[in-house]
Order: sequence, then C-alpha cells, then structure tokens
Amino acid sequence: MLWFKKQPEQPVRGGESELIIPVPLAVSLDVTQFQHKLSALQSNIEDDGGIEVYLSALRAKQDLFVRALSKEKIDTLNQADLEELLETVFSARRRVYSDLITHGMEAVALAMKELIYGSAPLEERMHAFSMLVSVDESAHREVRKQAEKTRRAALDFAAELLHFNAPERYPLMCRWVWDQNTVSGALREFIRGNDHMPDVKLGTSPGVYEGARVWMAEQVSAHGVYKDIHFWVDLVLAQAYTEYFRSLAEGMLGSDFGRGTNPSSHIRKFLGIDAPIKEGISRIKRDAST
Repeated sequence: MLWFKKQPEQPVRGGESELIIPVPLAVSLDVTQFQHKLSALQSNIEDDGGIEVYLSALRAKQDLFVRALSKEKIDTLNQADLEELLETVFSARRRVYSDLITHGMEAVALAMKELIYGSAPLEERMHAFSMLVSVDESAHREVRKQAEKTRRAALDFAAELLHFNAPERYPLMCRWVWDQNTVSGALREFIRGNDHMPDVKLGTSPGVYEGARVWMAEQVSAHGVYKDIHFWVDLVLAQAYTEYFRSLAEGMLGSDFGRGTNPSSHIRKFLGIDAPIKEGISRIKRDAST
C-alpha cells in the first residue's frame, strides 16, 4: 500500500497481508516534470469529461478484476473470464492467450491463485506466472525471440492482475512504466536531462516501482487530491508514456503519425480502458500462428 510516513523494516509476504517496501530511487525524479505532466493530463482528457470519467473507468476495471479473482471465484475461473481480463491489458491481449490456454483453465486459474494469494516472495510469484509461456532453447533464434517477448507480456499480465485486484497494495509494474532491459518507460520521463543519460539504473524490484509511486503520490496529494491517489498516479504515468511514445513514433513515422488520434486515446490504451474500434469485436489474438 502507499506509505507516506513510517514504513515497516521488512516486507510482509503473501496474499492479502502483503506489503511492498519502497526503495529509494538511484536517480531523483523531478517535481517540475511531474507538474508539467499532471497539467498535460488534465488538458488532454478534458474533452472526454475530465479526470472523473477516467477514474470511474479505472474503478470499473478494478471491479472486474476483484470479482474474477476473489477467493470464492478464482478456482472456477473460466475461459470467458480469462478473455475478459486479457482484453483490458493492451501489452498482453495479442500475445499470451494461446500460450496460457494450452495449459487448460484449471492450471491457469491455479497459477493466478498462486500469484495473488501465494506466500512466496512477490518477484518469485510473478516469475513463476510468466513461466506459463514456454521458451524452446533449441528453437531458431527468431522463434526464441518471439517466445521471450510473449513471456515478458505474460509478466505484464501478472503485474496488472496484482495491481487491479488490489491497487492500493501493488504499484503498476508493467514494462511501459519501467523496463530496465530497454532503459525506457514512463519513469524515465520524470528524470531531468534523461535524453543525455545512456543508462538509468533504477532496477526492477517491486520496491523500485513502489518507491516511485510513493513519490508521485506525495506530488498528487500536494495538489489537494486525497481520493483515488493510486489511480491518479497511474494516469500521470500513462500521460508520461504517451508523450514518449508519440515523440518516438513521430520520429520514426514522420509528421503524419497520429493523424486522427489524440493523446487521450493512448492514455486509455496504455491503461486498458479503451474500447475496441468495432463494438463487440475482441482484440485478443487466439491463434499464435497468425
């Protein structure tokens, strides 16, 4: 959960009592950068009805995860439930379905239960869940590369299962928030002078994500916000990654990139609260061969 004052000296492990200890970041985040992104967020979503519309969408996503992943429900999780959850995770919905469903829903449900309610350290549980995606080390290099990407997408799915089932307890630990392997993600956008930093050694432990979230929560509360702070943080992170993504894509694709789209559409996409282009059409990729 978000700790603003005295924090426990050791993490409390396992299920509903688990606590993540914030880790001081190796690189300082910049208050001015945060304020710019908070202001840009509020401006970008104004035409959609403002911040409350987005907070309501995130609460609805939380409700979906809480219902599906409750202790009473999780043992009987079915294929339709899995698809409904995956539909809200943009980095996983077109990658991991076929790998998960290969194991059968009973095994998938058991893996989710162990991820959320297990007693092993959090990183171990997340890693174990991602291992549902197999990587054949004897396969061709390109085949292995794609399988490894799918395994990382499964790790994103695990991160969202944790966060949206208990958003005050778990920070959002997806790669778009921070990916040490590529030294990219939303967190980098809060570092002054990051364009001139070839390496940023934040790390990838849950405590790093929580340390960043605690800092951001303090910035949000400084603006007089005291409700749904965890979702405010998610939204500011999505705004930061949207700026990075659009600048990167514009550089690669030219000035025509983004025609017909706006930043708010990317914010919704990264947080999985976007609607499909055609109503009722699933965006889950069911066949790994296509």
